[in-house]
Amino acid sequence: MSELPLAIIIPVYNEGKNIATVLAAIHEKVTTPHRIYLVYDFDEDDTLPAARRFIERRHPISFMRNPERGVASAIKTGLKTADGDCLLVTMADMSDDYADVDKMYRLIEEGCDIVCGSRYVKGGGQVGGPLIKKNLSRAAGLSLKVIAGLPTHDATNSYKLYRRKVIDTFEIESDGGFEIGLELVVKAHIAGFRIAEVPTIWHDREKGQSRFKIIKWSPKYLRWYLYAMRNALL
Repeated sequence: MSELPLAIIIPVYNEGKNIATVLAAIHEKVTTPHRIYLVYDFDEDDTLPAARRFIERRHPISFMRNPERGVASAIKTGLKTADGDCLLVTMADMSDDYADVDKMYRLIEEGCDIVCGSRYVKGGGQVGGPLIKKNLSRAAGLSLKVIAGLPTHDATNSYKLYRRKVIDTFEIESDGGFEIGLELVVKAHIAGFRIAEVPTIWHDREKGQSRFKIIKWSPKYLRWYLYAMRNALL
């Protein structure tokens, strides 16, 4: 049995078309002992009945009610309250490759505090999605690595595995959405936590509607980008 229980946190919003595929992929590809936490906003969410069929087959899944609406609150709720010493944030749209989870977990076992899934290193990649989003995230990741010294090429990717002590160390201030991953990796780097990355291939969703709002959330990412840069230049 693992000495570091793994919690897989998935914020959901009407992902009934995708969740069965996601849960099946995790079951097939993740050999590290784990429990999945589906964080939902409202009881009528069509994700829930689709996921219950997996619980009936004894898959390790728990439902977690988000006390507020929105993806930022859902991620924070999962990170702060899921039962696990290692916490993985992933999406319910099959964008992330779960074959990478065991590799990420091994780096945690070897002493890393955060392991980032990286689209912008050898072996990684991005399939589909808006070109402007891809170019912005690539440019941000490269400049944060070169100028601010972050030990990852892909600081903006939400697909990250955290050691519990990282989450317990910081107040999560983000209130927009997926910029939480950037906030945590920037703060952890400044505080001296050990950060690593593994190559991953991201795929744009095929079913359902994306919740990523590039115009609304770009200023939220910019806040933590500038925070990292200011610290590096002090």
